[in-house]
Amino acid sequence: MFRRKLAALDYHNPGGFSCRDETEFRNFIVWLEDQKIRHYKIEDRGNLRNIHSDDWPKAFEKYMKDVNCPFKIQERQETVDWLLGLAVRLEYGDNADKYKDSTPDGAKNTDNTAKNAEPLINLDVNNPDFKAGVMALANLLQIQRHDDYLVMLKAIRILVQERLTQDAIAKANQSKEGLPVALEKHILGFDTGDAVINEAAQILRLLHIEELRELQTKINEAIVAVQAIIADPKTDHRLGKVGR
Repeated sequence: MFRRKLAALDYHNPGGFSCRDETEFRNFIVWLEDQKIRHYKIEDRGNLRNIHSDDWPKAFEKYMKDVNCPFKIQERQETVDWLLGLAVRLEYGDNADKYKDSTPDGAKNTDNTAKNAEPLINLDVNNPDFKAGVMALANLLQIQRHDDYLVMLKAIRILVQERLTQDAIAKANQSKEGLPVALEKHILGFDTGDAVINEAAQILRLLHIEELRELQTKINEAIVAVQAIIADPKTDHRLGKVGR
């Protein structure tokens, strides 16, 4: 299920790799770190390279934390897919000049209709690589899992478009400055017997009033819009009659 990414990274056996084989899996992790990811300095890779040690799982778990892998050590397929994705990104970064002008096979013959088509239509939703990638993104973005991977992918796209664009991030980072409020000037109307709770209740009441004001403003805008339509009706002169 990882054949394409392994082939892109020039792995020696992209078609026969199995992450269920413990020895092959450990050797693969060592190869990935030594040749592609290179997160550790060479002298710090000893524990990871000692694949026959009983402590290797602990060393690998530490490695996953160090590279910020979002999966647990038990989620092996998802972990491998995530590490391969990281390696591909790093490989591209190291050879950006080599790949920036490359085009996929057949891309030059693609017409404008295909370019403007819905990008999710041609996906193979039964492909194991596709499922692992969607699951990795869903876990990273904390999106609810769904039996339909295409539904999850659409949810991911909506989240990215609404929350992770440059404009959305800039808007979220803008601090809202309000005016200071003297709580002692606002009567709560009841007493809980605790000064701290009383103050918290006053704050909640003021926030609720602010929400009601925003709602009233929106209602007023809707009323004005409706009145504008009613006050300026369009007459269809074709329906008019002269005489009886």
